Amino acid sequence: MSGELPYDRILREYLTGELRVLNAHLPGKQKSLADLWDEEYPHVLCNDGSVHLFKRKELRYLDSLIDSGERKALLLPILIEVNAGRGEMAVLCPGEVEKKVIQKVLDMPLDVREGRVTIYRPQLALVRKRLKTTTQYIFSPQL
Repeated sequence: MSGELPYDRILREYLTGELRVLNAHLPGKQKSLADLWDEEYPHVLCNDGSVHLFKRKELRYLDSLIDSGERKALLLPILIEVNAGRGEMAVLCPGEVEKKVIQKVLDMPLDVREGRVTIYRPQLALVRKRLKTTTQYIFSPQL
């Protein structure tokens, strides 16, 4: 960025490297709910080489929230963006089906802004209680 002080640039580069380490647990590629149903052990491979398994109970719950035609559109795990020092998080919603799922889990209407639905700590607790293995945190900087 032009006009950025050397310290700010160094800090930004450092945080970017640290966030890469913090986010190593993220899947290399998300899978659709429909594809996960076809697997004996529903899972995704993570960037750190680990395997993230999904509970069938959660997959059934998600299936009950959406229409059968939306199974291909729902990509799992659903990512929840966390910013350090903030009381709000954002559920990443690349499509309408993610918004629909979160609305039904929270039993309230939600707005998508820039591909994100803002939720707060009490709402996060509800989402994670029902969708423990089908959601993952992604850490982002608050700069």
